[in-house]
Formats: sequence, C-alpha cells, structure tokens
Amino acid sequence: MLDAIVDGIEFPDFAWAVGEEGSDPLVLADGVPYRQDQFEQSGHYSHVDDDLRSIAALGIKIVRYGAPWRLSEPDPGQYDWTLWDRALARCAEHGLEPIVDLLHFGLPDSFDGFADQRWVDSFCRYVEAFLDRYQEPRWFTPINEPGVTAENSGCLGMWNDRLASGPDHARILANIVLANLEALARIRGDRGGWWIGSEGFPVPVAVEPRADADVQALRAWTWLVWDLHFGRDPLPASARYLDPVDTALLERIRSLAVTDRVVAGLDFYPTSVLPVGGVAPEWSIHERVAFAVAEFRRWHDRYDVPFWVAETSNLSLGINDQIPWLLSLTDGLRGLRNDGLPVRGLCWYSRGDQFDWQTELVNPKGAVTEVGLFDVRRRARPVATIFAQLATQAL
Repeated sequence: MLDAIVDGIEFPDFAWAVGEEGSDPLVLADGVPYRQDQFEQSGHYSHVDDDLRSIAALGIKIVRYGAPWRLSEPDPGQYDWTLWDRALARCAEHGLEPIVDLLHFGLPDSFDGFADQRWVDSFCRYVEAFLDRYQEPRWFTPINEPGVTAENSGCLGMWNDRLASGPDHARILANIVLANLEALARIRGDRGGWWIGSEGFPVPVAVEPRADADVQALRAWTWLVWDLHFGRDPLPASARYLDPVDTALLERIRSLAVTDRVVAGLDFYPTSVLPVGGVAPEWSIHERVAFAVAEFRRWHDRYDVPFWVAETSNLSLGINDQIPWLLSLTDGLRGLRNDGLPVRGLCWYSRGDQFDWQTELVNPKGAVTEVGLFDVRRRARPVATIFAQLATQAL
C-alpha cells in the first residue's frame, strides 16, 4: 500500500518553484534579542492570499512555504494552526502544491537555542501534530538549511545561541541533523513523503594555486551536513570535527540516514562563490555559474543523489542582473541534465523582496534586499515574466 502512495507523490522530473521568505532567527539589536521575522517585515501575514495568487498567476505550480514554528506552537504543546490553515487553503484554491517548511532558522521562545537539545523532541511532536492535522502535503523541507542554521548559530555567533566555536558548532549541527532526520522518519512512516531539501551550497574557488588545500578543507567542512544526512564518513580534512558530539547521538543519526525519496536542495546565489587564498576577482555572472556547475558535479560524484537548486536570486547583484543570472543558471542546469545528472528543478527565492539580508540579518534596520520577482509594493519585475516563460518549457 505504501509503495502505491509513494508512486503517487514523486517529485516532478524538473520543477519550477517560487519560495516565500519566512526566516525568523533571533539576532541582537543594540544588545537586546530581536526576532527577525521576514513575514512581518514583508507584510505577508496580511497578504497571504495576494502573495500566493501572484505566484500562481505566473503559471507556477509549486511553492516553498513555511509558517513560523514559534507561532504555530506559542506555548509548549499548545498548537495554533491559524497560519497553516489559511496558507494551505489558499494554496489549494490557487492550484499550488506546497513544499512544507517547518523550521526556518528560528525556534519557539521557550528554548534557549539549538544547543538546548530539548527542542529536538518538541520539534518531533510538532511534526506529528502537523501530520495528524494535514493529510494533503506530500513534499517536505522539515528544517530549512540545517547547515546554515548551525553555522550562524554555533560557529559565527550571529543568530539564536550566538555561539562561536568548533565544538559548539559540531554539537548544534548534529542536533539539527538529528531533528531533520527524525522528522523525515515520521513523514515517511505517515505517508511516504519526500524530502525536498534546501541547504546552503558554498562554492570555494582558489584564487591562487597554493590555496587548493584550503579549498579542500572548506569543502569537507561544509559537506559535513550531507555526510551526516546520507550516512557517509566525513572527508579526511574534517574526519575529527565531530569528535565533540556524543557517540550515541551520531549512531542514531547514522541509523536514520536517507538516500531515497530525496531531492537534495543546493542553494546557490552570487554570494555562494567564495574566494580562497586571496581577494576575489571581478567574476562575471557566467564565471560564477561555471564555478557552481563544476561544484555540482563534484557534489553529485560523491553523493549520487538527485538535486535541485532550492534557492537562487540575484543576491548581492543589481536588479538589472536578475534576468542574466536566471538565464545563465538555467543554461548551466540544462547542460548538467544533458550530461545525465539528475537535476530536478529550480526555485527563485523569493517571491518578494527581503529585508536585511545584506548583513545576514544581523543588522535589523529594515533595509530592503532587492531580490524578489515582485518588489516591496508587490509589483512584478521583468524577471517575473521571464521566469514564467521558462516554466512553460522543458529543460
């Protein structure tokens, strides 16, 4: 019976999708914790119907969407489904299939941070409650960008816990991967659902030959999140990095590792290309995409798992670069597909402009980050027309 259900929910061969930006980590503002609620800043809470309708009007059938966990569980064990009820009803009305995102950088206020392992069990109960209430969703991103969440909360000292050490980062990364895999086990057991992933995809580039070893080390470190999810031993440069993590926890993660019913999300932006060993040259859009295409190949050579670009935009580039960026990346993905790699889609992230992403959300001034298919006044940009046209074509 489950096999029949699984056959009915497979992800498209190539999906064109749009995301609604819903990050909500805690940062510091003038020394005081501040909730960076992107739904609040964009006005999405009062424009859910309009925003989802505008995505559907482009001919898009798939939307990445996640209501904040902290608002869906305002008190421990007490759920308020108002946001999810409204969003999923509007998705159904407008013919949109949601990829459900259940945790997007922020925890409920009852937890101190991701190092506080109590949140893992609470998150699993939240996932179970969601599955009990909503029978229709088929595709899930239980935790958005686990690696990015861990890096900014446990290594760089920017979000949530604001810790900044290797051992703290390793433990937080393990907690987040465990929670993601526990959630996936429940989703698969309930309805055979798919993990449609989303994860930051750094592309390290040596700007001088002597930096090659540093590139290998950075790649090994950033790919730890995939090694954990897929049950792989870390690359040699990071072989001992997870030593601070409890052995029993690592064994539990290994027992839950998945490689089927997965489309891994490799989130690629202009900012994803990282110079190593020197100052970055003035790379063109074409050069940045070429670096990413080569890194996609390396990643697939190691993991042999279908993937999609779960997030992209012109982040750090100008509005006039939106269309060239989209067309160049589309051409790069087409080339990979022509070579037989299982590239399963592209998601523009996001529908509308964002706020404060110029500083990774740590400077909460409400500065507009102009990356949307639609601007802050919800007017379509020229890139929206091109995206809609591409979505009608086979890649």
